[in-house]
Amino acid sequence: MHTTSTVNKAAAKQGWRTKTAALAVCAGLIGVTGCAPMNTTQSGAVGINRTQYMSSMVPEQQLQAEAASQYNQLVQQAKAQKALNPSAAQTKRVRGISQNLIKQVGVFRPDAAAWNWEVNVLDSDEVNAWCMPGGKIAVYTGLIEQLKATDDELAAVIGHEIAHALREHARERVSQQMATGIGLSILAAVTGSNATADLGGQLSQVMFTLPNSRTHETEADRMGVELAARAGYDPRAAVTLWRKMASAGGGGQPEFLSTHPSPTTRIADLEKISEQMMPLYQQAGGKR
Repeated sequence: MHTTSTVNKAAAKQGWRTKTAALAVCAGLIGVTGCAPMNTTQSGAVGINRTQYMSSMVPEQQLQAEAASQYNQLVQQAKAQKALNPSAAQTKRVRGISQNLIKQVGVFRPDAAAWNWEVNVLDSDEVNAWCMPGGKIAVYTGLIEQLKATDDELAAVIGHEIAHALREHARERVSQQMATGIGLSILAAVTGSNATADLGGQLSQVMFTLPNSRTHETEADRMGVELAARAGYDPRAAVTLWRKMASAGGGGQPEFLSTHPSPTTRIADLEKISEQMMPLYQQAGGKR
């Protein structure tokens, strides 16, 4: 979920255009970029099985190390500004929900259980949360307080963000950017392609500037609902959460909705998936 108020509109618009052709370019440049098909996760009960394309120029461990470095800098900056975990009760609540969800990640990828997960609350009015590669989670106080989110609703949004990390959407998008940049450079015989930009800069861009694709958002929605249900949180809370988000911000459309599927489409899909996940919720001890 991206809600950052400093979104570069021009970059976001360009991002939508380039990502449209990214997979095709990537597939056609396997020999040049090392970009190859794979599937980062098991399908789970929700059936996520889309083929992804990852570049050997973007190693998983290197991206996770860069994410850990950036996360540490963000945490230290928040601490210096007295914006790190401002409420002990809030932090305990968010970490408890997150840990319950993390216990379920093995259904999609067993190796993720061994990630060095970190969870912190940042004092900000923004309605936002995110999870960087390798399990570095941040939840903003604006999400908790402005939406008056229940535990079930927090589980829905944190599960959604965890799903982005499990599915390695950031790595996929950096791979696509590299493939597109190299492809355009080759086709146009242009030197100085952005494909050679530093990995840290590209990670920061895809995490905090460019919007996620609708495919990525839908995958994260569905996986997040399953994680929540398996952890004993009502999967239908994803529907109430997004209804709250759709009505947030008064008469104007909130910034976060500009980077996500339309509320009507999203809610319809979540209603369908949440009902399908009810048996898992009930098996985990939940009650209808």
